[in-house]
Amino acid sequence: MTRRRDRRLTRRRIRLAGLAALGLFVVGIASFLAWAASPMPPEPGPLDAARTDPSFTLTESADGVVLAPDDPNGTGLVYLAGARVDPAAYAHKLSGLADAGVTVVIARPTLNFAIFELRPLTTFEGLAADSGVSRWDSGVSRWYVGGHSLGGVRACQYAADAPAGSIAGVILFGSYCAADLSRSGLSVLTLSATRDGLSTPAKIAAAAHLLPGDAQLVSLPGADHAQFGDYGAQPGDNPATASDAQAEREITAAVLAFLGR
Repeated sequence: MTRRRDRRLTRRRIRLAGLAALGLFVVGIASFLAWAASPMPPEPGPLDAARTDPSFTLTESADGVVLAPDDPNGTGLVYLAGARVDPAAYAHKLSGLADAGVTVVIARPTLNFAIFELRPLTTFEGLAADSGVSRWDSGVSRWYVGGHSLGGVRACQYAADAPAGSIAGVILFGSYCAADLSRSGLSVLTLSATRDGLSTPAKIAAAAHLLPGDAQLVSLPGADHAQFGDYGAQPGDNPATASDAQAEREITAAVLAFLGR
């Protein structure tokens, strides 16, 4: 009888331990989902400036933010936001591209983490058609893919998996590749900030072997990780010595020079 009672007690303890572990797992998942669903918001001043820019129309949807230029030049950029950053926080930093005629689609990734995004790139290209020349024509004949931080990592994966000829190149904003693009034949631009405390210049250099040999690297002196967007300071980053206006000018100039080469 004692052995039987001991076995029942052991089974009960195992069940209780299992239920406790399951409860902790559920609480952990719920906490993560709540955290992921509260991205770092855009700073109101820069976003208002982008919304009132007369050279393009800014539209927001559940899938992302589109900057549709009044006079599109045929080039488009699908941009993947960094982890837990609202895509609207990149609108002002990318507004100079739209001013020059580039159609910009800033994707809102699943759970605000680009690495979880499984929808095809054409999903986001299609957002430009909804906001562009007509519902069937975005005015874009040449697409690039890019992104900030973790968004850039996902952009590289998109590029590695894309059918030949479907995209023209990759633009990394404070980011680097985990996928091997060294033999892809794609044009690649990497923007590195000297004060970046997250995607540090050293980390970007260590992953450079995954890029084509003719990839371009442009360093932004004094800029930090968060200055690729407008969402305030980010934990783990270094304080910038460059102004937001300077960072924006240099980002715009580097990307437009790359797109026009």
